[in-house]
Formats: sequence, C-alpha cells, structure tokens
Amino acid sequence: MGVEKTVILDGVGIKRALTRIAHEILEKNKGIEDLALVGIRTGGVHLAHELAARLAEIEGETLPIGAVDITLYRDDIKSLAPHTPVGKTDIGFSLEGKRVVLVDDVLYTGRTIRAAMDALMDHGRASSIQLAVLIDRGHRELPIRADFVGRNVPTSQKEKVQVQFDDNNRPVEVVLEK
Repeated sequence: MGVEKTVILDGVGIKRALTRIAHEILEKNKGIEDLALVGIRTGGVHLAHELAARLAEIEGETLPIGAVDITLYRDDIKSLAPHTPVGKTDIGFSLEGKRVVLVDDVLYTGRTIRAAMDALMDHGRASSIQLAVLIDRGHRELPIRADFVGRNVPTSQKEKVQVQFDDNNRPVEVVLEK
C-alpha cells in the first residue's frame, strides 16, 4: 500500500498564515525595532525570508535575517551517521539586545528548537527568543511551545508533515503523509 498524501495548506493558505504571523510578530513586539529573524536550516531559513519580506511590506524597513544549523547541537548526534553533513550557521549581526524570532517549518517534539536555542546562545545573548512555526503538529517531548503558529495540525506519531518548496525556495504546500 502506497503513502497517502493530503495537502494541509496550499500556496494561498501558506501566504495567509505567514501574513498573519507577521502581523502577530509586529503586535507582540510593537514594531521591528531590535528585532531579528533566525531560520533553522533549511525550511526555517526559507520561511524566515518569506516572513521578512512581509514585515518589510508592512513596516517599510528590512530587518536582519540569520540562519542556524543545529546538527552539532542535536541530542542524538552520537546516533547519527559519522558523515552527517553539517550546514552553515550564518548570523551576520550581533544578537546582543535583540529580540530574536526563531523560525522553523514544523514543530514536533521540540528537540530541534532546544538545539537551535543552544546554538543561538553560543552566538550571543539575545534579550529574548520567540518561536514562529508554520505548522505545530503536537507530540512535544520537551516543554517548548511556539509564540506564533500558522496552523495546528493534530497528527499521529506515524504520520509525517512536510513543507514543500519550489526551486526559488518559496513554500508551495504543506503535505501530511499517512
């Protein structure tokens, strides 16, 4: 029997969710002063750029965007293949005094977010770290919750949720695989 796929969000739905998240970020932070976005490689980085574009449209200013790779911060690093590729962390600005919005595509157990926060702390002391995710699918193993959520999607642990991107790294759909 093949894998059954269901589209949870199409391109229009994703745009709507990201626009709403952008407005919620602005409301919670009272604008974009001292705000920075840091995406978790790889899907979170693409979504951080999409969010930054919406924030720039609304506020008329750009804000710093960074990327964090969590490979070396994972709590299962010893169980990974010995040649697991390590991506690049690229944070070209100081985190000191910044309100950082950490961006990821799918929130599941919370372990990726914990690793990303550890990586961020190695780069400086932000005044706060907030979390924005496109999809929250539940099943947390750590006490982590998102501040900004595009869509809550209850899932079983056997199911997978994937955000699919086009060749220009723009999100085109979110798929649930059973």
